[in-house]
Amino acid sequence: MFDSIKNLFGMETTDFAALVKQGATVVDVRSKGEYAGGHIKNSINIPVDQLAANLARLKDKNKPIITCCASGMRSSSALTILKNAGYTQVYNGGGWMSLNNKI
Repeated sequence: MFDSIKNLFGMETTDFAALVKQGATVVDVRSKGEYAGGHIKNSINIPVDQLAANLARLKDKNKPIITCCASGMRSSSALTILKNAGYTQVYNGGGWMSLNNKI
């Protein structure tokens, strides 16, 4: 059942550390205030409610993107927004603290 939930949120078994080493962009979709309280080094902050209007910040639609937030819910929404906009390699990293430990 846990695998079904992970797949639902786009959190299949992914080697996030390898993606980052290959140049993946980590996009933290929490609010600016949440991001200011702590975030993954070198990540960029685009709140999920502003993502569609800021796609120009993510120029290469074929470059890996890892989304993260506080728990994985907003990053799942961000994954959907990005995939619908034509981004081909989008991964839901879930909660930023958990993702930080994986990379």
